[in-house]
Amino acid sequence: MTKRQNPNLSGGQAGGSAGADDYASLLRAAQAGSDQAMERLLMKAQEVAYRFSLLVCGHADDADDAMQEALLKTYRHAAQIQQPEAFRTWLYRTVKNACLLSRRRRVHEPARVLSLDEMIGLPDGGATPIDVEDPGRRPDEIVANTRLRRRLHRALQALPPEYRVIVFLREVEGLSTREVATVAGISEANVKTRLHRARLMLRQHLEAR
Repeated sequence: MTKRQNPNLSGGQAGGSAGADDYASLLRAAQAGSDQAMERLLMKAQEVAYRFSLLVCGHADDADDAMQEALLKTYRHAAQIQQPEAFRTWLYRTVKNACLLSRRRRVHEPARVLSLDEMIGLPDGGATPIDVEDPGRRPDEIVANTRLRRRLHRALQALPPEYRVIVFLREVEGLSTREVATVAGISEANVKTRLHRARLMLRQHLEAR
C-alpha cells in the first residue's frame, strides 16, 4: 500500500449496484481465505478510499493517512464484515472517521482539494497543470475535456463541504440515497435536500462562468 498520485476528483465511476456486487464478491472470497481476492479488494478499495479521503481531509498527507488506515482496517476486519453488499458504505465511513480525527489536529478547514488539474511547480519557478491524455482522442477533444474538468472541479470546490461530500458519493461514486445517508450520518430526506441544493449551486456556478 503506497502513497497514490493525486487523481482527478471527477474521474470516479458511478454505477452503484454493479460496483457493490463486485466488492461483495471479492469480500466473500477473501473471507473464505482467498489471498488473491483480498489483494484485489485492497487495490479496488485503495482507489476509491484515496479519492474520498482527499475530498474529506483536503490535505494530501491526511488523505494518505486516512486511506492507509482504511485499508489496514479492511485487511484486519474483513472477516467480521457481516454484510458484504454494504462494504463500500463501511469503507467510506471508515475513511470519513479517519479524516475527522486528522482534521481535529489542524486549526483551519482545508482551503482546497488536490486533483489532476492542480498546478505543480517546476524547477525553473514556473508551473504546469497535471493532466493525463488519452491517445485515442483528438487534440481538440482533449483540450475541451480538460477545460470541462477544470470547470467542474472549481464548481465542486465552491460547494460547502457537507454538500460536496453528498455530490461526490451520489453522483461520482454512484451510491444510493440510503448509502449516502449512512456514510454522512444524516437522513435520506436530508441527502435529497442537500443534493438538490448542491445541483442548483453547481448550475449557478457553471452558468456564471
